[in-house]
Amino acid sequence: MKFPRGFLWGAATAAHQVEGGNINSDAWLLEHVDGTVYAEPSGDACDHYHRYPEDIALLASLGFNAYRFSIEWARVEPEEGEFSLAQLEHYRRMLAACHEHTIKPVVTLHHFTSPRWVAARGGWESAETARLFARYCEHVAEYLGDLFAIVCTINELNLGIVLQQSGFLHSDDAIVGSRWRRAAARVMAVEPEMFSSFPFCVRARSRDVLLEAHRRAAQALRSANNCAVGMTVAMLDLQAVPGAEDVRDRAAAESQDIFLQAARADDFIGVQCYTRQRIGVGGPLPPEPGAEYTQMGYELWPDAVEAAIRRASAVARVPIIVTESGIATDDDPRRIDYVQRVLSGVAQCLRDGIDVRGYFYWSLLDNFEWLFGYGPKFGLIEVDRQTQRRKLKMSAEWLGRTGRNNEI
Repeated sequence: MKFPRGFLWGAATAAHQVEGGNINSDAWLLEHVDGTVYAEPSGDACDHYHRYPEDIALLASLGFNAYRFSIEWARVEPEEGEFSLAQLEHYRRMLAACHEHTIKPVVTLHHFTSPRWVAARGGWESAETARLFARYCEHVAEYLGDLFAIVCTINELNLGIVLQQSGFLHSDDAIVGSRWRRAAARVMAVEPEMFSSFPFCVRARSRDVLLEAHRRAAQALRSANNCAVGMTVAMLDLQAVPGAEDVRDRAAAESQDIFLQAARADDFIGVQCYTRQRIGVGGPLPPEPGAEYTQMGYELWPDAVEAAIRRASAVARVPIIVTESGIATDDDPRRIDYVQRVLSGVAQCLRDGIDVRGYFYWSLLDNFEWLFGYGPKFGLIEVDRQTQRRKLKMSAEWLGRTGRNNEI
């Protein structure tokens, strides 16, 4: 299968997960409070903040033509209204390095982490955050927009709802009363009800704020330049057992369709999918007996990506970019098999006339995987935790060659 000319073959990272030393962010704070839910602190991460030139050069040498990375709000605006020219210049150098190597940059402006001061003012549960985020995006676009190609405003702005539906997150009341949230509020000298960190938001307060923030940010970005703008959405392949179709449809409407419908005003929708979720009449069901699991603890189900693309295209009715898809495993041949099966599904969508513009593997590097720490191995490139030395995996060379040939 030949892919369309100009198809994006990329890998993805997020600033907090690879840069290291993101000390002004709410995630860094939560990694260090009493009762933290993080397995370990992020620390130096992969030191991508300093090593991005070699990482981008390596990506290009493998055969990739695109790189999705995020700009860290907590670095750019560490205190309200104080925008760091030094940090903006840093990201300008990253963008320039991409262009130098003929790598199309796909920039995300919020990938889970916010400045501490934003979290202490209600975070994404406060309507004011939509305005603050749009202001930040406007500053970034004015300074860096001439080097932008494709921009994602907010990464997986529906994630909190998805995690609660699947049983990974507790109820809204449990989140508000959690030990770690109260500890973070004490550090920031605010009431626990005021401190809120994505994706641990009270969904009734945060959904509309996130959608409004995306709308405002997209407007600011389009005013500054003519790059393609969209959001990314976390999608599970929701599969109903017989008799639970209505339960599945309600879950899809709440966690997916509201956001996909909002994307109709955008240039594309970023689809991010890793697995399926079985749905019974009483809600989520565990995988079937004998199912294979990834290091993240969920079912290995590569066919989910094709199903997510089809649903996103049908509801959003805009071009699709698979902005994240990957597997956490120490078995690299298994990784290649997983990606082959995912790409076969992408190819079938293209054959059926669905406008899919690109595929980004998560992730470029073995990185800091949020609550799970450095245990799960998603990366195409191994990173030595002591020396930061990079080592190519077989999957990196295979996928890069696939991208260079533009076919599977």
